[in-house]
Amino acid sequence: MPPVAVARVRIGLPASRSLKEKRAVLRALLDRLRGRFNVSAAEVGAQDVHHLAEIGIAVVSGEPSVARRVLDEVVHFLETSVELDGRAEVLRVETGLR
Repeated sequence: MPPVAVARVRIGLPASRSLKEKRAVLRALLDRLRGRFNVSAAEVGAQDVHHLAEIGIAVVSGEPSVARRVLDEVVHFLETSVELDGRAEVLRVETGLR
């Protein structure tokens, strides 16, 4: 079984006033993560709360160190991204290697 690095990220969306606004922000963010880092990413929790999101991210690699490094880069991107532009903020990150 190849190593898989996983993260569960809780994101606050303070400016979101509806589920439609939340999903627009999340769709752009998830597409960006998939394209830039070649990871699997999806909304995995808080689907019915417009000011909060939980996303899951997975990285599969032949080497555990590579999977972990890519996941660390994704988390760093999320925590420091100017692309979120105040529309979203990382509240909590849980990571693991399986």
